[in-house]
Amino acid sequence: MRGQVLGVDPRTGEGLVAGQDGQRYRFAREDWAHRGEPAIGLEVDFEAANDRALSVFPMPTAPGPRRAVPPEALPTNDRNKYVAAVMAFVIGTLGIHRFYLGRTGSGIVMLVLTLTVVGLVISAPWALIDMIRYLVMSDEEFAARYPRKQ
Repeated sequence: MRGQVLGVDPRTGEGLVAGQDGQRYRFAREDWAHRGEPAIGLEVDFEAANDRALSVFPMPTAPGPRRAVPPEALPTNDRNKYVAAVMAFVIGTLGIHRFYLGRTGSGIVMLVLTLTVVGLVISAPWALIDMIRYLVMSDEEFAARYPRKQ
């Protein structure tokens, strides 16, 4: 017979099943014929003997409808790595490419270094290295490293 578990005493393992015939059947821990614990509301199959439920098995549940998992969106960015590389090559010593990418602090440092003639020796290789890094970096890495700040 089929039925539904109405209640279970976790201390003793005794429970109550409502059968399809409208009757209620008691079961003990040893009547539960499956690994795990009975749970309230669980659909079961059992053998009825007087007011007892024997060999109580949980009913297999049909898997729910499968939902398609949307593919992960690739990071998008309104900043272009090629534009940043050209800016780094042409006017990189001024740090303009850093401002373009939202790195205001390092852009100010490069600008100040360029205004001091001695600092030009530092900011010129820095801009060249930045240009090479932008060109070698993948689009995904570039978008992740330089996101648009909201």
